[in-house]
Amino acid sequence: MALYDVVIIGAGPAGMTAAIYAARANMSVLLLEKLAPGGQIINTHEIQNYTGVGTINGAELAYKMFEHTQELQVTFDYGTVKDIKEEGNIKIITCEEEKIFEAKTVILATGTIPRRLGVENEDRFAGENISWCAICDGAYYRDKDVVVIGGGNSAVEEAIYLASLANSVKVVTLFDLTADPVSCDELRALPNVTIYEFYNIEGFTGVEKLQGVRIKSTQTQEELELTCDGVFEYIGLKPSTEAFAALGILDEQGYIKVNSRMETSVAGIYGAGDVVTKELRQVVTACSDGAVAAQVASKYIKTI
Repeated sequence: MALYDVVIIGAGPAGMTAAIYAARANMSVLLLEKLAPGGQIINTHEIQNYTGVGTINGAELAYKMFEHTQELQVTFDYGTVKDIKEEGNIKIITCEEEKIFEAKTVILATGTIPRRLGVENEDRFAGENISWCAICDGAYYRDKDVVVIGGGNSAVEEAIYLASLANSVKVVTLFDLTADPVSCDELRALPNVTIYEFYNIEGFTGVEKLQGVRIKSTQTQEELELTCDGVFEYIGLKPSTEAFAALGILDEQGYIKVNSRMETSVAGIYGAGDVVTKELRQVVTACSDGAVAAQVASKYIKTI
């Protein structure tokens, strides 16, 4: 069994940047991912704030990042990590696919997954008429009516994209729109968009297929049913860290606790990207985390 200097779990912007920096530090690297490389940015129609790039499709940026790792001959493999254990200074990574890897250091960059509302009929229509990815499923709703749930950057940006396809877009948010002001202004200016602020989602209606969304005002207690063909939920994210709970490195919300050097409380294990405790979760900050983690891991290896 090969012993890697570093195994990087998660091939989003943080993981891929860590792989690039680790390879350039002459470390032997394994980049491990359970799905396609790119993480959440694969599902983003447009990224407009990644320095020096301008406007770019998320999947295109992900592909460019992965290409960069392959130019440096980073080893890539698929695997869903279920456990990490220590044997002296060596980390043993076990995957559900019955793959086992050994490493001197590990960088955890597993990112986040979308949260769900937990309301009536959500599970029934999930993956059918309720989606968490406009770039994946938006084309299905061309000239149809959709509801977008959420008021943050993801919700607003995806609602703008859906408005270019759908007949109508109704945006429902528990508070007001909290996305960046430029995007909010752009959304509000679209003629086929209606915004319902300060409404709670009560449930989804329909028998054979989704028919609508029941909402209730938190200010007036008014109840409405918005008829629609599809729903897109953007109500926040939760960290993908279940496999790391036994390491004792998670906070109460399940995020990985790290210091400014991306170090966890376990020597030789680092966190990077959206999965760590931090103030801002963006592509640029994920890349910064990955670069720091790789450099610190490189220095740590020289001490063991």
